[in-house]
Parts: sequence; C-alpha cells; structure tokens
Amino acid sequence: MQQHNNPRRIAVIGGGLAGLSAAHRICELARNSPEETEVTLFEASSRLGGLVGTERIGDYLVDLGADSFLTNKPAAVNLCRRLEIENQLVATDSRFRGALVLFDGRPVPIPEGFQLLSPTAIWPVLTTPLFSAWGKLRLLMEWFLPSRQRTPSPSQIRNSQGQPVTESLIDESLSSFVLRRFGREALDRLIQPLVGGIYTADPDHLSLAATMPRFLEMERDHGSLIRASLRQKSASGSRNATANGSTPARPTDTSSGARYGLFAGLKGGMEDLVSALRTKVQANCTIRLQSELREIRAQAVSDSEKGTAKSVGYTINLADGTTEAFSGIVIAASASRTAGLLQNLDSQLSDELSRIQYASSAIVVSGHQLADIRDPLHAFGLVIPHTERRRVLAVSFSSRKFPDRAPEGRVLLRTFVGGALQPELLTNSDERLIEIVREELAELLGVHGQPDFMRVVRYQEAMPQYHVGHLQQVSRIEALERRHAGLALAGIACHGVGVPDAIASGERAAERVWSAKTG
Repeated sequence: MQQHNNPRRIAVIGGGLAGLSAAHRICELARNSPEETEVTLFEASSRLGGLVGTERIGDYLVDLGADSFLTNKPAAVNLCRRLEIENQLVATDSRFRGALVLFDGRPVPIPEGFQLLSPTAIWPVLTTPLFSAWGKLRLLMEWFLPSRQRTPSPSQIRNSQGQPVTESLIDESLSSFVLRRFGREALDRLIQPLVGGIYTADPDHLSLAATMPRFLEMERDHGSLIRASLRQKSASGSRNATANGSTPARPTDTSSGARYGLFAGLKGGMEDLVSALRTKVQANCTIRLQSELREIRAQAVSDSEKGTAKSVGYTINLADGTTEAFSGIVIAASASRTAGLLQNLDSQLSDELSRIQYASSAIVVSGHQLADIRDPLHAFGLVIPHTERRRVLAVSFSSRKFPDRAPEGRVLLRTFVGGALQPELLTNSDERLIEIVREELAELLGVHGQPDFMRVVRYQEAMPQYHVGHLQQVSRIEALERRHAGLALAGIACHGVGVPDAIASGERAAERVWSAKTG
C-alpha cells in the first residue's frame, strides 16, 4: 500500500503515566501501519512521570508518589510485560502484610480479613478492641438487613475499567452506605480511614458506585455483604481444594485493610516503569518538555489533490505564541487543565470537566533508625480516622512493604497530610509540615531521635474526587467527547485513580484516536 505523502501527526498532551502509556500505545499501533505517523508528546514540567517518581536519598530508595499497584487490574502488569521489565516486579513482604488503625491514640491491628468495607471472618471482629459490644453487635446485624432495590438506568454508563454497562446501581455516598449497613462505629473507626487512605476523600460525598461498585453488587445479589464475603471465601476454598486435591486450612490472603497480596512494586521503585516507558517513547516520538499549552482549536485539513477540506484536525496554541496542527490529540491532563484547553473548542465539554473537583495532599518522606522507634512496625502502615483529630492521614512503612528501600537497621516512612478533610494543613510551609509530622510520629509511633532525612512532596489538586453522581457526569463527558473525531481524553479524572487505571485510560485513548477516520 502506498504511503501518504504527508505523515499523520498525533499529539499527546501530558507526560504522566497516562500520557506516556498513550504515546507508547500509538507507537505500537503505528509499527504495523503502512501510514507514516509522527507523535509529539508535550509536557509542561521539566520531567516525565507526573505523580510517579523515585529518588535515591542517601542509601534510601524513595518513591515520591505511588509506590505500588494492583495486579488484579491487568493494565500495569501487561505493560510491564510488553516493556520487558516483568522480571523487575516484586511482591509485598508477606512477613508484614496487614495494617494498623489508630484507636484512642494507639495503633491497633485491623481485624484479619477485613477488606475495606466487609469482614471475611467473624471471630476477628468479635475479638478486636476497635468496637464496643454494641458496635460489634451492630456490625454483625448487617447479616439480617435487607438490600435496597436496584433499578435499571435509562442511560448507558461505564464502570471503573471504562467498559460500558447497561444497568447502574443506585448510587450513594460511602457514609450513607456504611451507616445503613454497619453502623457509626464501623464507619468512623475503620472504614473511613481505610478508604480515605486511598481516595483522600470526604466519605459524605464519595460515590460508592464510582469507586467500589462491587460492594453495591454484593448487597444487590446477596442481601448482606458479610454473607456475600463468606460465600466468596467458601467458593474460593472449594476451587483451591479442587485444584490441589485437598481443602486448604485458610485462604491464601487473609491480610487486613487493602488486599495487600494483590499489590506489586518494582525493584528500583516506580521510576523503573517511567524509565522503561520513556526509553520506548523517546525512540519513536518527539518529547517536548517545559511546553505549556494555551488552547486547542478545530481546523480543517486540506486535501492537496482536490483542493478541498478533507477532514477536521486540530491546532494547538502554545504559550510561546507558536501554533501546530495535528490530525489527532490525546489529552492526558487533569480535568481542570483539560477544561481550560478545550474552552474554545467545546464550551459544554469544558464546563462538564470543570465540575470535577480535586483534593490536594502532601507526602513527607523520612528515614529513621529502627532503634529510635517504639512501635515494632509489624505492618505495612497505619491509617488514622478523622475522628481521632490528628494532623496526618496515614503513615506507610515503605521499607516493610518492599525490600531494599532502607539500609539495614533503618526504616523508610511516608506520611500523608491534607486531603479533602484537612486542606488547611497544606497552607503551612514545608518546614512547618516537617515539624507537624515529627510531632505526630513521636506521639503515634514513638519516633524519636534525629531522622536521616525528611522531605516534603506536594501534590496540588492531584486527586480527583468521585462524588455521588460521578458516573453520570462521566457519561455526559464521554458523550460530548465523542462529537470530536480524533480527540480522546485520558487520565484519572473519570475511571479510577490507581496506576493501572491511568495506564488503561491512556491506552484506550490512544486506540480511539488511532482508529478515528481522518478522511
């Protein structure tokens, strides 16, 4: 097939994981195409990776953003395989699997098998000091509570993986759902800090349908979350017995809190993934750092043979006053930034995107001698309920999760501050945030002595807030997006905030732009 005289030009806006994944996927598709393709990636900052990055600080290996990802969402593992870095994946350390929650000022183990919203075992709930006798009884009463009726939705929406679904669950906030099924103590003392550690969100507004729909599905299908969890656990045991010829004594993953057995990191930190992506993308694309964009407009692309307008392409206006034309664009930026770029192209789409709210947070990373810490740190981290009135959200014991993060006899901690419930803390200077974290670590974990280092990493408006009604809002955004051939949105604003979600969104956007008709 004869190649086009003029190459097809595609722009990717944003050099975070979503943008890098989009550029990489376009290059994969272009390899098997007879059509010459030019891909240009624009990044406003001086580095690639966005919210993901790793640094060596002395003898510590420090992830400054995400430090792991879920493996039951395949996008990240599949990408590592295609990048030929699958051998660098590392599992979490099974010796420390589990989490602590602050209760009455002291760390307490989260009941074994309690996974975000529901227990998979009864005895740990009965014996935990987290709940009063009434709180335990109220939680276990969930077995007998009826489910809410579910009704079909007249409009098609998409689930957290971006796949279309034709029936929606009745959405409600995390607070509403947990109060209705498990009671106040379960919400305040356990579930809010567990979920808050993932989404840095206000539970009164967080949409369950957009973030954790499986729990709504469990209620719909089984009536009780406890009943559903125990049935799923029993079914898993039966499958293992069939495969192994005997019944296992216990499930393979009984860790508390998040499902830590499903998490993986990389030997050299998450920068391994960014570096592998950067190498592949640089070999096939033009990367332009410190390139600030002002707006995107539609432009007719001329047909040189007929002298007529062939199709609609796009022009990008840069902050330096230059303009460039492209037949396709992937925008992998925050919803607010994307809204600004699209204001003149589609004001309706821009307005819908601007309604997605964001929360800001900071991570204070620090290295300490183990001998200077009272708590044994026999867990992956500590989550802190808002009702405890502390000034930190959570503390991740990074060198307990993964090997080779800290020198022998030392520990790497990552302390989270801010979020939707405590935004005022981020008005403090870095020096004051370090003071606050040192005071909190001393009181909560008995951390004393001089740390080897402390550093503040700020993420301003980095976490989208999936409020009740989020899926319907996303449905409207995607309907408006489809009006523009060759334009696709990527990132974590719509379909999940994790590393696999960012990668999957970038690859889906790349495939949409690639398949768009250009003439």
